[in-house]
Amino acid sequence: MKKEQTWSQRFESALHPAIARFNASIGFDIELIEYDLTGSQAHAKMLAHTGIISPLEGEQLVTGLEQIRQEYRQGKFTPGIDAEDVHFAVERRLTEIVGDVGKKLHTARSRNDQVGTDTRLYLRDQIQGIRRQIREFQGALVDIAQEHVETLIPGYTHLQRAQPVSLAHHLLAYFHMAQRDWERLGDVARRVNVSPLGCGALAGTTFPIDRHYTAELLHFDAIYDNSLDAVSDRDFVIEFLCAASLIMVHLSRLAEEIILWSSQEFGFVTLKDSCATGSSIMPQKKNPDVPELVRGKTGRVFGHLQAMLVIMKGLPLAYNKDLQEDKEGLFDSVNTIKAALESMTILLQVGLEFCPQRLAAAVAEDFSNATDVADYLAAKGVPFREAYNLVGQVVRTSIAAGKLLKDLTLEEWQQLHPSFATDIYEAISPRQVVAARNSYGGTGFIQVNQAIAKARAEIGK
Repeated sequence: MKKEQTWSQRFESALHPAIARFNASIGFDIELIEYDLTGSQAHAKMLAHTGIISPLEGEQLVTGLEQIRQEYRQGKFTPGIDAEDVHFAVERRLTEIVGDVGKKLHTARSRNDQVGTDTRLYLRDQIQGIRRQIREFQGALVDIAQEHVETLIPGYTHLQRAQPVSLAHHLLAYFHMAQRDWERLGDVARRVNVSPLGCGALAGTTFPIDRHYTAELLHFDAIYDNSLDAVSDRDFVIEFLCAASLIMVHLSRLAEEIILWSSQEFGFVTLKDSCATGSSIMPQKKNPDVPELVRGKTGRVFGHLQAMLVIMKGLPLAYNKDLQEDKEGLFDSVNTIKAALESMTILLQVGLEFCPQRLAAAVAEDFSNATDVADYLAAKGVPFREAYNLVGQVVRTSIAAGKLLKDLTLEEWQQLHPSFATDIYEAISPRQVVAARNSYGGTGFIQVNQAIAKARAEIGK
């Protein structure tokens, strides 16, 4: 007897076992089972609602699908490779439960619009969860920022000491990156939340279905206007992977800074034992594994985005089997982002401690206050470019003499320009350098406190 298969009796023999394994997606699309069951229940209700099947048949289908849900949750429903995909596995089990009425579930539906629906339901839920995690990550940043408004840290450009800034201001930069991520995912979610259900294989159906009804049951905001587009569209997956890649970019940038800051050369933070590991042969080591893994895992999300772009670039309308390849990268990206956000949030909350004394020493041992000397002269009427050149000269001569700007005598300052007075020492003290930058969005303490209040209001914390 020929083995049961999902397609018609046009075929005289079963697939070669190796081809069956290659073709099957049940090994990974089982991830969609809860969404497949929910979508199928909505479809069954619509079939009964429109009179395509009887109300009793509709109830039997919905009840049978719910039984499968409970069996799956209890570990009693574990379809194997012979099921090919999650959709056929569910339909086959449903027919075992409710009999021939189970064979009516696929009326006016194709696996093409079915998988599109399942994937959208899955991603809609995942986006909501990731956005919640971003809020937790932002909350951790704000909490640390609140503790370190007046803690100073060297600010860098080109990885060279530039100007001192408030540590809180530095951390809030990552808050705003995360805010864009949160907003971007919200934008993606709008385009995810469009229903393809009822578009069939590619051309719609002859049955009198009600696509708006199923969309309402499944809480979709809209339905696709074109059936060809509906079953072949994966823009929403690509958009999500773009947003996911940016989330990982931002986490990786922070991870890189934490790795640098925790090194002996910087010494800005100390890693706590709960979020660090040791070396197998060097007992003195404490390794920043969490940020290193985040930095490393960023590449795999980038790879999934690139893979999806390559999959889509040459596909003619409408559905092609290539689209089966959208899921593993999507699932892995979702899991990677969730794990990275959770780990980085924990690292911020309990895994590291800033070293204020080392930070204070760092901002006092360089020439990052040079711009403030130029600003000092400009405020006294000296053209900025002239002041800039004068300060460049004094930095050069100070380096040659082994001095910092704070070590110059008043006489030396006045030899440079008569406008200098005793207030120059206060003007170039690191704390005053930071406090004076009180323009909107700047690192001045007043601005930073206002930014923290605004950030807390933004996330409701």
